Amino acid sequence: MTTRSAWGLGLATVTDDGNTLDVWYPNPILGDEPEDGHAELLATLTAMERRDEARGVRTTVVRTWADLDDAPQTVSGAYLRLHVLSHRLAKPNTVNLDGIFSRLPNVVWTSAGPCPAEDFETTRTRLRAALGRPVQVNSVDKFPRMTDYVLPSGVRIGNAANVRLGAYLAEGTTVMHAGFVNYNSGTLGRSMVEGRISQGVIIGDGSDVGGGASTMGMLSGGGRQRVALGERCLLGANSGLGIPLGDDCVVEAGLYLTAGTKVSLMPQGGVVPGAHGLFKEPRVVSARELAGVSNVLFRRNSQSGAVEALARGGKSIELG
Repeated sequence: MTTRSAWGLGLATVTDDGNTLDVWYPNPILGDEPEDGHAELLATLTAMERRDEARGVRTTVVRTWADLDDAPQTVSGAYLRLHVLSHRLAKPNTVNLDGIFSRLPNVVWTSAGPCPAEDFETTRTRLRAALGRPVQVNSVDKFPRMTDYVLPSGVRIGNAANVRLGAYLAEGTTVMHAGFVNYNSGTLGRSMVEGRISQGVIIGDGSDVGGGASTMGMLSGGGRQRVALGERCLLGANSGLGIPLGDDCVVEAGLYLTAGTKVSLMPQGGVVPGAHGLFKEPRVVSARELAGVSNVLFRRNSQSGAVEALARGGKSIELG
């Protein structure tokens, strides 16, 4: 087995007591440090090193190498992995991020840059005196917004605050104003995101996550499979998904499909939808048994309230 690694030359924000708040890697690469050490970039970043008295931090150049199969052990290692994902160098769930929450500090993300969370009101006072105006606090979080560090080509993002660093957005993706994409999740093609893509969830090419729709960011099906949505699928408005689905599936608006949801398989034209053709007769199953199924409509019967699965006959969803 070959070691998968990444390297980056970055600019770190470090507090007076030596704690790293963040690292920006303008051009991370897969593999080892190049022979020239990115000399031109090094010169540019070195010229940016300075002390910020108002924030109580300094910026300094760092070199970071990471084995992507190992969990991050430092803030710089964690940020390099997040940059690798947002730069589309590796897809979600292919980089070891175990324990990343314990590695990242809680940071006050402001219009003047990242600040330590401890005693921020004193920092705010210094910043206001230095700037001559109030400082804007965008969030208090372990993860910054992606667009402050990486702007992938060919994407539309209505509200940058709703896309965390470490998100993977393929070219042609649109994230509407209410859409949200967490770290280690995202889209693999031209997709519309109006709802929530949780950590670890992947959305296939040509799929639509409708307004208010959400995905469960956890291992489903007893810890064996991650939630995912295949190509040309639709999660209707205010629906939810807790199992992986294949291609050309529809989850009706307002229906939340969890692994334990009881689903009635409905025959159509002698065909009963099911995973890999295992179901030959109408029956009731747990939704986890339909993990990975394609060409299925999931709906709630308006009279009985039962959740039903019907074959869609190979119809595809087309984005507007």
